Amino acid sequence: MQLNLKNSVAFFDLEATGINISTDRIVEISIVKVKPDGGQEIYTKKINPTIPIPLESSLIHGIYDKDVKDEKTFKDLAREIYQFIGQSDLAGFNVLKYDIPLLVEEFLRAGIEFDLDKRNLLDAQKIFFMMEKRNLTAAYKFYCGRTLENAHSAEADTLATLDVFKAQIERYVGEEMEDLQGNKLGVIENDMKKLHDLLNEKMVDLAGRFVFNNEGVEVFNFGKQKGTPVTQVLKDEPGYYDWMMRGDFPLDTKRKLTQIKLRGFNQ
Repeated sequence: MQLNLKNSVAFFDLEATGINISTDRIVEISIVKVKPDGGQEIYTKKINPTIPIPLESSLIHGIYDKDVKDEKTFKDLAREIYQFIGQSDLAGFNVLKYDIPLLVEEFLRAGIEFDLDKRNLLDAQKIFFMMEKRNLTAAYKFYCGRTLENAHSAEADTLATLDVFKAQIERYVGEEMEDLQGNKLGVIENDMKKLHDLLNEKMVDLAGRFVFNNEGVEVFNFGKQKGTPVTQVLKDEPGYYDWMMRGDFPLDTKRKLTQIKLRGFNQ
């Protein structure tokens, strides 16, 4: 179908050095501008982020430092991108929580005030989540074919979850599981230890402040040390441990940090 447009809509997607809107940078932008008459214009550019691209990010989007070292920076391209978007509305998938805030941040760093007040902001992910529910009631209906009575009663919810879990195993056993980026994680089996490993492959602490990288090494998952091995930071910046232990971090995170530190002393 053709969209009923009164204004052009710029559908866009960003690839970046990471997911921290304040500190990460765009490495690629692609915009498809759809006009009211149905015509389209496409703008795609790789961008030198001026900071190193963490390996874990490169493995997801396939863009490495060498691929962008000779490209223009966002500041170099900001005016060109701004003019291409013009007064278009903005649209994409998960743009409200990530792409739009990151794009606005990059414009502000380049000295351009990118006004959103008169633009419609359209997120296909939000429509998906609102129209195709992903709660327990929807899962119970989908997997078990039954309507959940007394939803939000602890016992009813728990029994429904058990039924859903058993139905999931029956439905998916032997199938390959992939993460959101399409990376193959392994085959689903009726084995709780193997399921745990599939579902929590990179988990170190419950809050996700540390994760395992592709080499199985615990690395920071936030801030300026993101992607850096925890043991390396504790060695190079001993005060970092004390800062985290005094900070407003979950006790589980502090416990894991202490375990990693003590293990380093014993090696």
